[in-house]
Amino acid sequence: MLIALSFLLIVIDIATSYWVRDRIYTDVNKLPHYQTAVVLGTAKYYTTGAPNLYYKYRIETARDLIKQGKVQQLLVSGDNKTPYYNEPRVMANDLRRQGVQAVQIQQDFAGYRTLDSIIRAAKVFRLPPFVVVSQRFHCERAMFIAKTRNIDAVCFVAKYPEGHFKVRIREFFARAGMVLDYLLDRQPERLEKVPQKLTKNSEK
Repeated sequence: MLIALSFLLIVIDIATSYWVRDRIYTDVNKLPHYQTAVVLGTAKYYTTGAPNLYYKYRIETARDLIKQGKVQQLLVSGDNKTPYYNEPRVMANDLRRQGVQAVQIQQDFAGYRTLDSIIRAAKVFRLPPFVVVSQRFHCERAMFIAKTRNIDAVCFVAKYPEGHFKVRIREFFARAGMVLDYLLDRQPERLEKVPQKLTKNSEK
């Protein structure tokens, strides 16, 4: 049973990568111009307090796409289910610190999962064809969601941190969940614009 499950996870992983390969870009010179890049959220720091390099590289990649004129706008999409955790606000603040203008940044406070972020970008924010920013393994899952939902999107790959083997192992299970979401036709938790939840001492 365990062998069969392992084989299925590997098949799903390989098949996903192959099926969406035409939507993945690693060379900025080959990336077409898009109006908007959707930056997929993650925590800026681990629970240990260590910086999250996945976050750092996504922010830097999004900034570079703006500076190089590949996109005009950014939609930062992440989790803000409580006033004490606000991925989009943190991303927007860091992008502004790196030179991106505030008027170039939109925030999606209900990007709780990759599925939510991709579908909401199309259905709630009504983006025209757009480019997603994340690491390759995440890009491939995002593009599976886009392709199976007939959403016109590609993904530009941010740098991948070295030595993060556990994250890649978790991706096998995330892709199995992705297929299950597709088979069950699961939709985002919210399909309307959601205001952010703030504390009294939220970062300015």
